Amino acid sequence: MASVSMPGGKRRKGRKSAPMAELNMIPFIDVMLVLLVIFMVAAPLLTVGVPVDLPKTGAAQLNIEQKPISVTIDERGKLFLQEKETTLERLVPEIQAIAKDGFDERIYIRGAAQVNYGRVAEVLAALKAGGYAKTALINQPQERR
Repeated sequence: MASVSMPGGKRRKGRKSAPMAELNMIPFIDVMLVLLVIFMVAAPLLTVGVPVDLPKTGAAQLNIEQKPISVTIDERGKLFLQEKETTLERLVPEIQAIAKDGFDERIYIRGAAQVNYGRVAEVLAALKAGGYAKTALINQPQERR
């Protein structure tokens, strides 16, 4: 073995330094952050589906426990709640009487294609003023050519 001279004239036998027992975490953290960024960017791209023309079937509709609330506006601008004719002033109190979920009830609005847009806007405004914010406009799907 080789000897190493130390200051002061003392001699010590040479030995290699002891292995370091600590793990350097910085490169590991850097790699994990890069992978996190890659997955954050790539994840939304994986959820995009392939457009498919699905077949039409005669399957039964889903079982719905209660009939949804629908407001219909016919070609002449008359209002109907479910199948009963009503007026704009009586619309909100009549909905309150039949709404089981209160103001969280979803209300479907069906308007004829020929009805004036202003009339539909009046109905939407009356429902919003009455506290019903969950409204949906119903339309007929357009046939493909």
